[in-house]
Amino acid sequence: MATNGDLNRKLRMALVGGGSGSFIGRVHATAAVLDNRAALVAGALSSNPERAKASAADYDIPEARAYTSYQEMLEKENALPESERIDFVSVATPNHMHFPVAKAALEAGFNVMCDKPMTLTLAEAEELYEVVQKSGAVFAVTHNYTGYPLIRQAREMILNGDLGEINAIRVQYIQGWLRTKLEDTDQKQAAWRSDPAKSGAAGAYGDIGTHAYNLGRYMTGLLPDKVSSHLTTFVEGRKLDDYGTTVIRYENGALCTLTASQISHGRENDLAIEIDGTKAAIQWRQENPNEMIFRQNGEPHKIYTRSPGAPFMTPMGDAACRIPAGHPEGFFEAFANIYRAAFDAMALRALGKDFEKKDTIYPNIHDGVEGMYFIQQCVASSGQDGAWLPLKHDAARR
Repeated sequence: MATNGDLNRKLRMALVGGGSGSFIGRVHATAAVLDNRAALVAGALSSNPERAKASAADYDIPEARAYTSYQEMLEKENALPESERIDFVSVATPNHMHFPVAKAALEAGFNVMCDKPMTLTLAEAEELYEVVQKSGAVFAVTHNYTGYPLIRQAREMILNGDLGEINAIRVQYIQGWLRTKLEDTDQKQAAWRSDPAKSGAAGAYGDIGTHAYNLGRYMTGLLPDKVSSHLTTFVEGRKLDDYGTTVIRYENGALCTLTASQISHGRENDLAIEIDGTKAAIQWRQENPNEMIFRQNGEPHKIYTRSPGAPFMTPMGDAACRIPAGHPEGFFEAFANIYRAAFDAMALRALGKDFEKKDTIYPNIHDGVEGMYFIQQCVASSGQDGAWLPLKHDAARR
């Protein structure tokens, strides 16, 4: 098969952020090229010009296309012949830079892959929504946990009615790396995540709580109605929340309890979800992503494994697999599935063809706006001692 179908070439990628010491920049770069459908050819890898230039060698970016700012990159890339310039920009910066970089890239005509949370504020998210609509570009938010094969398997099973009507969701994302005031050291990741000017109005809830919320929405398709939240900061002197619990009421009457923590001893990246329906229930855990438990009263528990080609796999779950059963697939592959789905749309756009913009396999601008609204309403609810606040947003549902 030709690369990217009728486009018959690799998509050309630019990375913003991801300089020396970055975790997520390397993840984006690895995920994007995993299926040999893209090549990283340009970048503005740091806000520090010297570091930006020096980091380019880590990614094999040619010196001529290692830029010292995203503004320089967009201007010079647009001046290149169409056969050479980039197709999309991946935004892997701290949160406060997501909006300006994504907005500028869209207005320059490029597709965008944006890390989460999508922006620093809801107002920025709403403005970016309008920019995406005007641009006609592909825009994806890398809520990468939606890319796991068994998450997509569960989504199809739920939408097919295998669980019946959904009554309850219990989801948690538990970490322990910020148990001490790590931001007072030279730890770069802790420093910006605990700084309201760079992280936004929420700490743990902006960083990992948004993943937990998005996962429940993605798997069930339930529309949120109201939210009641209690966020707190247990580490003295920290400026943003490091622990929180939330209750979400959905329009069908279902309830979700969501917990996010970054101060739980010994916990690493324990994102786990249980979903109860009238017919059955499922359970999945990110630290053991190749298994999903399916339960029905009076029946033995079933363990679904990531098994490409097996008759119990749904089409969406099967399509998200790359290697045979028994060989674990994990974080990079799930991340790459977000890219792969977005690449399908990018190839169509490059060929001048229509592509789906809302009901996509990958999280899109609608999901990004909803995530920022979730953060805003949780912070506001917590400030009102857990008051119930609305969780419907027009832009997220258009």
